[in-house]
Amino acid sequence: MASDLGLNVADMYVTGHLIGPHSTQSGAVEDQLSSAARTVAAMEGRSLVHSAPDAEVAVITPTRLRPDRIAYLLDLYASLRDQDVSWRWVLALDGVSEGGVPEVLRSDARVKVVALPRPVGAGAARNFAVNEVTADWLTTSDDDDVLPAQSLSVRLRYAQEHDLGWCAGWSADLHLDRSITTWRCSTPPGFHAPGDVWRHWESPDATIPIGPTTLLARTELVRASGGYAALPQGEDYAYYPGTSRVPRRSCRLPTQ
Repeated sequence: MASDLGLNVADMYVTGHLIGPHSTQSGAVEDQLSSAARTVAAMEGRSLVHSAPDAEVAVITPTRLRPDRIAYLLDLYASLRDQDVSWRWVLALDGVSEGGVPEVLRSDARVKVVALPRPVGAGAARNFAVNEVTADWLTTSDDDDVLPAQSLSVRLRYAQEHDLGWCAGWSADLHLDRSITTWRCSTPPGFHAPGDVWRHWESPDATIPIGPTTLLARTELVRASGGYAALPQGEDYAYYPGTSRVPRRSCRLPTQ
């Protein structure tokens, strides 16, 4: 995706610019489905790699398979296929049928579908998905996100090399005209001791100090912190202080 966007890879990843959410505020459903069809067509004939249970990173995505987001979901899948680490994608279906999952996803052994019998909300859906994670590391992506090439490996290798509990970075909005607006969190780049990050949250009205979907964390720490809060909204806000308070230092990727 980086070359398509005309971005400098070093700028994207050394700065921790890790996830580029799509805009879903405009565009006809028909246009989105046409885009989805093009994504599937582009992947036809490419062999599927069957993963072992010990993939390096698990990626969790809650979804209700809304028609206007299927194209984005397939874009996320395509971006996962371009990653340079082994991965397992856990799709948590929030009260919708497995029949709505595109065939190209169901036929890939790296994709685990967890179908919940009724809607429970994004936070609870993610927690159910954590039960299916066998990788030592996990991260989350929404069903309208894309991961630039090396997004997983930059965070993973940095965390492993420095014995971190988690590693995070910036995110960006990818607009319909292909322009990008980068969101910069208030937490400064560098290493942070357990419990430090939440102190960069000046008030409940201020923006959160870390983007929760950029967190790549040790699976054991996510489970030890209790995962996502049982809230109808803001569950990701509650997730990051829980994860960041566990007894391992962490890092927000530095800017250069």
